[in-house]
Amino acid sequence: MAFESKIKTIEWVDNVSRMIDQTILPYEFKTVDVKTAEEMYFAIKDMIVRGAPAIGIAGAHGVSLAAIELANTTTDKVEFLKKLNEKAEYLKSSRPTAVNLMWAVDKQMELANSINGYVEDIKNALVKNGVKLENEDIEINKKMGDYGAEVVPKGATILTHCNAGALATVGYGTALGVIRSAYAKDPTIKVFADETRPRQQGARLTTWELTQDGIPTTLITDGMCSYFMSKGMIDMVVVGADRIAANGDTANKIGTYTVAIAAKYHNVPFYIAAPLSTIDTSIKSGKEIPIEERSHEEVTHINGDWVCAKEVNVINPGFDVTPHELITGIITEKGILKPNFEESIKKAFEEK
Repeated sequence: MAFESKIKTIEWVDNVSRMIDQTILPYEFKTVDVKTAEEMYFAIKDMIVRGAPAIGIAGAHGVSLAAIELANTTTDKVEFLKKLNEKAEYLKSSRPTAVNLMWAVDKQMELANSINGYVEDIKNALVKNGVKLENEDIEINKKMGDYGAEVVPKGATILTHCNAGALATVGYGTALGVIRSAYAKDPTIKVFADETRPRQQGARLTTWELTQDGIPTTLITDGMCSYFMSKGMIDMVVVGADRIAANGDTANKIGTYTVAIAAKYHNVPFYIAAPLSTIDTSIKSGKEIPIEERSHEEVTHINGDWVCAKEVNVINPGFDVTPHELITGIITEKGILKPNFEESIKKAFEEK
C-alpha cells in the first residue's frame, strides 16, 4: 500500500493554478494563485514552483492560462493559435534544463493544433488536459515508488540530494516517492538528506517534507557523503533528475555528480528516479544538455546578507551531469531501467 503524503504542490482550482510558494518554506506555508501566463513564467523562473515534474505541470497550466487570456481577446482561430504558440515558447524559456517543462507545454500545443473547432473548444480542451496531466503525475510517482521500493534493503539508510519529493511534483515525489513506498513496507527505513547548496532545497524542503510525514531524517552538509559512506552508514542513493539523455547521462541539481562518484568508489548503489517524460531521447548524451546559470546572489548571499568578499568572482551552474557509467538504475513508471541504458530506454519507449 502506498504511503499517503499530505502535500499537493500544484493544482488547477477555479481557472487559476494554485501552488505552494517554495521560496519561503520551511519558515512559512503559503499558497499562491497564478492567474496569467506571464505570472507563471516568473513563478517557474523564480522557483516559487520547482522540480522537473512540477514545473512541467506548471507549464501545462501556463498554456491553459494563456488560452483563457487569448480567448477573451479574439475568436479568430489562426490568430489565437499564433499568439498561443508565442506564449508557449515564452513559458519554455523560463528554465532551460528540465525537459518536463518543454514536454508538457509541447503536449498542450499538440492538442491545441489538433482540434477542429472554435477557439472556445481549444481553450476548454487545454484546461481539461492540464488537469489530466496533473492527476496522472501522482499516479506515475506512486508506480515509480513501488518499483523503487523493491530494491531498497530492509532497514536501509538512503541518501538523497536536493528535493525530488512531493514538492518537486504534483504530489508523492520521485526519489522521495521511492522512500515513501519503502517506508510504508518497512518503517525502519531512514534518510540522510544533503543540504544542497546554494538554495538549500535539501535542508529547507526535503527535511520539511519527510518530517511532516514522520520519516526519520538526518541532515548533512554537501561535503559529508563520502565520510558516511566510508563508515558504512549509507546503503543506497536515490535522487531525481531534470533531464536524462538517450544514453542514460543524467542532469540533476549541482552536486549530484559528486555524490555519484563517491557512491561508485564505496560500492553504494546509485539510483535515479524519474518519469519517462524526463528522458529526452532527442539528445545522445549529457554533453548536449543545456545547463542553467543562475544568479550569483544565490552563492554570495544568505537571507539577503553577504557571506563572502564582495570582490570575489562567482560561477553558479544550477545543475551537473552524472555519466551513465555511475548509475545503477533509472526507476521509472515502467520499471527499473538497467545498463545498457540506450537499449533499456529505447525498449521502455517502445512499450509506452
